[in-house]
Amino acid sequence: MLKSFSLEGKVAVVTGAASGLSQAIAIGFAAAGADLLIADINHDGLHETARSIRALGQKAEVCPCDIADEDAVDSLFARLDDVYGQVDILLNGPFAFNREKPARLTLDDWNDAIAVCLTGFFLCAQQAGRRMIERGAGGSIISIGSIAGASALGRGNFVYSVAKAGVHQMTRELAVEWAGQGIRVNALLPAQMLTPSVLRWLEDPATDEGLVAHLLKGIPMNRMGEPEDIVGPAVFLASDAAAFVTGTLLPVDGGNLALNAGGSHKW
Repeated sequence: MLKSFSLEGKVAVVTGAASGLSQAIAIGFAAAGADLLIADINHDGLHETARSIRALGQKAEVCPCDIADEDAVDSLFARLDDVYGQVDILLNGPFAFNREKPARLTLDDWNDAIAVCLTGFFLCAQQAGRRMIERGAGGSIISIGSIAGASALGRGNFVYSVAKAGVHQMTRELAVEWAGQGIRVNALLPAQMLTPSVLRWLEDPATDEGLVAHLLKGIPMNRMGEPEDIVGPAVFLASDAAAFVTGTLLPVDGGNLALNAGGSHKW
């Protein structure tokens, strides 16, 4: 039974792997036995992740890549072909967070966020999907969505939330389109996780000091998430243990989406 969770013999492409959730997932894939091609615009962070992967005895190829750039994505997957010649798993992870009120959001900020959070995910999924179809061995495509794409958060999350909702629908559509080729397409929906970017936000003097207490009102498990909390769900969706799981949006949110807006986890 536990062997079905193994990723031995599989090759994973992980974008956004220099930090945060994607970094944790990339290392988790390696711990489960996968070899990796990791990508990000943060070169130093990429090499740090690669060192962690290699310390686990797995291969780690590093490829700087801005997934919003179609040519860069083409180069990323050309590198994959040269080094590994196959892709079994894709993890779409990067994000652009242009926090602004809708009435003040510029078109450039809108386009930047959509390009990274949605279009880049599509470009990578398309490249991976083509190769999985040609090889005929199926595969697993996982995107990091968000509770922000399932219900409105406010607080300037507008374009990020819209992009994540697009990721969720893209997940469903690709799951249906590619089910016949044995390609499973799923998304993970984290709540607020203590990633470097969130920690910087919480530590910013301009951030309301009561924000954490407010966020915890919506999380029945009464804590913020840690990057490691998403690793197990990601390994599950990448592995043969999830062989009959596709088109799902899996919350990793401490119960956030289960809680009615007027509900409470405290008596």
